[in-house]
Amino acid sequence: MRIDRIELYHVAMPLIYPWRTAYGEDVACHSVVCRMTSGSAEAWGESAPLTAPCYSPEWGGGIFVTARDWFAPAIVGQDISSGEDLQRRLAHFKGNPFAKAILDNTWWSLQSVVTGKPLHELLGATRNHVAVGADFGVMDSVDDLLKGVGEAVQAKFPRVKLKFRPGWDVDMLRAVRKRHPTQTFHIDCNSGYRLTDLPLFRQIDEFNLAMIEQPLAHDDVVDHSKLQAAIRTPVCLDESVSAVRHVEQAIALKSCRFVNIKPGRVGGLTNAVAIHNICKAAGIPCWVGGMLESSVGASQCVALAMLDNFTYPADIFPSRRFYHADLAEPALELVPLPDGTPGVVAPTKLPEPVSDRLKKMTAQSAVVAK
Repeated sequence: MRIDRIELYHVAMPLIYPWRTAYGEDVACHSVVCRMTSGSAEAWGESAPLTAPCYSPEWGGGIFVTARDWFAPAIVGQDISSGEDLQRRLAHFKGNPFAKAILDNTWWSLQSVVTGKPLHELLGATRNHVAVGADFGVMDSVDDLLKGVGEAVQAKFPRVKLKFRPGWDVDMLRAVRKRHPTQTFHIDCNSGYRLTDLPLFRQIDEFNLAMIEQPLAHDDVVDHSKLQAAIRTPVCLDESVSAVRHVEQAIALKSCRFVNIKPGRVGGLTNAVAIHNICKAAGIPCWVGGMLESSVGASQCVALAMLDNFTYPADIFPSRRFYHADLAEPALELVPLPDGTPGVVAPTKLPEPVSDRLKKMTAQSAVVAK
């Protein structure tokens, strides 16, 4: 498939409620959406590393420039036969997985349009729906959190994730667990702690959590191995897995018992599928994470989450959870699954940005063509 034209849009999408984590606060989601054209076919993709280089070394404005100046010129005008082929053409550029994911994710959507085959089937999925969980960032008060968690439990979300950071930690967790003694919870530390905090994590064992997500440094697998050996609660790696070799190292070191896979963080859907397959072979369950994407990127996460080894409820959210009006249509909606829990189904139509919303939210744009 020849890539004729690539359009890039760095967008800032205002959030309804600030998203607070161990690494800071976002009032808008900064992402890059991409339109890729081959002949008369076109499709959209997205990669959302957020506003500042705090979740990872990348950020919205940075990946826009990297894709505009280096990655898009490397593939425009070329015949790209597969996701692996695209990754090979970008392999001499070091790192920058979110920037690479812009093009990888969009290539897969374009392949879906060209072949007329649903994206989840192209990726190898054998199902068309997946359960999702509820997530809560650091809120203004524990009372606000308890109200939100109560609504999520009443709505039958199969699990609830709680952001966890110094000052919003054990007391918060104790209050939530006391109110909901049987609900499945896990915490997400976003690299906010170090191995010297082992006494804290041993204390957390008492709360019977499903996992502790990314407790230690964003680029570490060694200390996570030591932590996992010292506590009962499963460790889940997120930020530490930004490439295929990272998950191979984590498995060899027994650094985790779960892996969160975000297409942007690992360089795109091509690498996400490869990591899923490696984890499946090792007996390590996975789940799909979200980055506050518009429905463009969220629909790609939905397609990925249909693969067999994504067995823990995904971080995929309805558009109205974060946005008054999603950048794209159709907006992402949750539906009741056969067991009554909220979930998502494979989209029948890939979302596209609404032109006036795209114009309003765009900070900078570029076209790369030959």
